[in-house]
Amino acid sequence: MSTDKTAILVLEDGRTFTGEPFGAIGETFGEAVFNTGMTGYQETLTDPSYRGQVIAMTAPHIGNTGVNDADDESDRMWLAGYVARDPARIASNWRSTGSLADRLVEQGVVGIAGIDTRALTRHLRERGAMRVGVSSVDTDPAALLAKVRAAPAMVGANLVGEVTTRQPYSVAAEGTHRFTVAALDLGIKRNTPRRLAARGVTTHVLPATTTVEDVLATGPDAVFLSNGPGDPATADEQVELTRALLARKVPIFGICFGNQILGRALGFGTYKLAYGHHGINQPVQDRTTGKVEVTAHNHGFAVDAPREGATDTEYGRVEVSHVCLNDEVVEGLRVADGGRTVAFSVQYHPEAAAGPHDADYLFDRFTALIEGQARPATATQGGPADA
Repeated sequence: MSTDKTAILVLEDGRTFTGEPFGAIGETFGEAVFNTGMTGYQETLTDPSYRGQVIAMTAPHIGNTGVNDADDESDRMWLAGYVARDPARIASNWRSTGSLADRLVEQGVVGIAGIDTRALTRHLRERGAMRVGVSSVDTDPAALLAKVRAAPAMVGANLVGEVTTRQPYSVAAEGTHRFTVAALDLGIKRNTPRRLAARGVTTHVLPATTTVEDVLATGPDAVFLSNGPGDPATADEQVELTRALLARKVPIFGICFGNQILGRALGFGTYKLAYGHHGINQPVQDRTTGKVEVTAHNHGFAVDAPREGATDTEYGRVEVSHVCLNDEVVEGLRVADGGRTVAFSVQYHPEAAAGPHDADYLFDRFTALIEGQARPATATQGGPADA
């Protein structure tokens, strides 16, 4: 980057960084988080889970491969702002259709470059995630700090309604159709229906406010709870929907925000992590197999469930199935009724399009779960009363 303009980044505690504008000229506010991925910036930028967050990339050189239309995980960039140390001056990749800087400008994403992202990352690790402002129009640190402290925090933020689809849509199975899945869109990425389609699954993607009757009207063999942004403690409507599905013995698979929704439906709480997990290099142990997977993460909240033993609930016995080896955060849940799995979830992203594929087997586990279950009741057949 080379510009005669100045941009500043001011954290909630007053720490200030001065650099150059990167992307759109303007001002933005959100929660400051750092992402440790060495690649995959286009997936990060278009992941609805990053709604309301200003992302600082720890890898110093960003934008080398430009951008293209095929790798977007949604129809727009959702993040609040972007931070990079040394953006690439030239995009060099045979699939590139433009530069990252130009795409940020086109979509109005305010960013900053040329700052010490190592120092910023260390600060967030020591002090925790906090509110932040980035501005290339008001470069007075004191003035920007006042605006930062007046901005809403991520705790208590209900953002699902901002990212969910407005109308239902379907993604057809590839080849022979085997199963039908209703996916609750809490901020779903495009690669999830793709991974299901590759296994013969037709996915009906539904708005986050969908009723249990509308879910069952699609004739699903199972239900998928997607990733998404915000504080899971605000998602009472989706928690009640999940309880109604569990009461009807509908097989469920959830990821990320969906894991937190399932956890709450089972009676567990959720809590804010100090600085969250954001990147594509997080080690997680699958307790079913004992194997360690390198996984992609994007979450600032976690499920508060006992890591040892089992918890009896009205829907079955619940065990923690996956644990992060960095900090022992709960990374997955398994619900069993009579020894047979009826629902499961993971906190990380097995659908990661840019990153490790160690966890792709979870989609096979989902189809195996469907094969082992009787077809759930439809809306016209009825079932237990809503939870």
